[in-house]
This record gives sequence, structure tokens and C-alpha cells, in this order.
Amino acid sequence: MMKRVCVLAFALFPLLFAPAGIFPGSRASSAEKFLFYLHGKIIEDQGIPRPRSEKFGYYEYEKIVEAFRDRGFTVRSEIRPPNTEVLAYAEKIAGEVNRLLQSGVPPNHITVAGASKGGVIAMFTSALLQNRDINFVFLASCHKAAFKNLQDMGTRIAGNILSIYDAADDTGCGSCQNFAAAVRGKNLGSYREIVLHLGLGHGILYRPLPEWVEPVVAWANDEGATAGNTAKN
Repeated sequence: MMKRVCVLAFALFPLLFAPAGIFPGSRASSAEKFLFYLHGKIIEDQGIPRPRSEKFGYYEYEKIVEAFRDRGFTVRSEIRPPNTEVLAYAEKIAGEVNRLLQSGVPPNHITVAGASKGGVIAMFTSALLQNRDINFVFLASCHKAAFKNLQDMGTRIAGNILSIYDAADDTGCGSCQNFAAAVRGKNLGSYREIVLHLGLGHGILYRPLPEWVEPVVAWANDEGATAGNTAKN
């Protein structure tokens, strides 16, 4: 049987642009903390907020978004259309982040968190923004194809980076450490990697499990700015 691979749709061309426009709630306050949540590819494929995987069960998109809202974040998120192109959508997110910065929101009040394909979009967003103080989370996202695309483009990731994955993940989405070292640039701030041992593999991203939600919340609440470069745990 062929081994499952991390389904991230890495091809960069031809461009399949996401719809233009801004996320709901465009007015910003410098006191707010903003979190962009970028979901996994299964939601694109099925086009509904609660798709079902035969292996992992239901993807609880709305519960994940609500979990971050309950913790005080202004959440920017939307269901992407099928076959969304990674770089084009990263450009859209980078544009949204730049609008927040221009409105006076401090960069450390902005977190871009992505799961699986959403995490790859977050990687490209970090490379486009090149802002050392913005927080990024790559949840079950670090596949060698994503980093090869970054290297081929001659770009570098930036910001405060938190990587989280489950040790049982058999999709090829594992540690970011070696790849992050290969594409790190001068604007890379803090870096931390968390390895979970829940036995859920890629399924960790399907529900708002406290084992990954709480570290993301802490990272977004300035832990990323003060963590320094730490080893995985």
C-alpha cells in the first residue's frame, strides 16, 4: 500500500486566486490581538465547515475558531475555495496583515496560525512579510516539498515561529527544525517546536485539542517574542 502523504497542494502555478476582499471585521484597534486561522485542505475539498475524514473523523473548523475567540482573540478566518493556490493566498493574508500594521496594530499582536496546507500558506506569508515580530504557527505542516518550494524561490521564513506536530503523523508532516535552518533568514525571531505524543497523527488538527490550542494561545500572547531559540520538547 502506498504511504499516505501530507496533502498540501504545493504546486505554485498556474495561479488559482482566492476571492478578493478582506476578512470580516476590518476595523482594528491597537489593543486587540488578531489571530488568522488557516484551515487544512479537507475543508477546501469538501467545501463545508465540518468535513469528515474516514481516518480522522470530523474537522471541527467552527469549534477551532470559537476556541480562539473564547480566549480573547479577534479571529480572521474563512473557508478557502477548492484548489486555492498557496502563494496567491499567502499574498492575500500578507495584504491583510499589512493593513492591520498600517492601522496601528503592533506586529506582536498579530498571529498567523495554519494547519497542514494552511500552515504552508502561513510559511509563505511569513516569507512575504519579513517581519521579525509577527507570530506564526505551523501545525502539522512541515513537509519537505514546502521547504523545497521556499528554497527554489530563494526566500526565507521570518517572524516568531512555533511548530507543532504529533509524533505519530505518517503523512510526511513532521519536524520543521532541519528545514527551518535551511530557509531561515535574518528576520527569524524566536523558534520553538513542540512534539505531541497523542497517537493521533495528522488528526490532531481536526479538533481544538488543548495540547495544541494552549501553546498557540501562549505563543500569540507574547511568548513568541520572549522564547528565544529553543529546542523541541
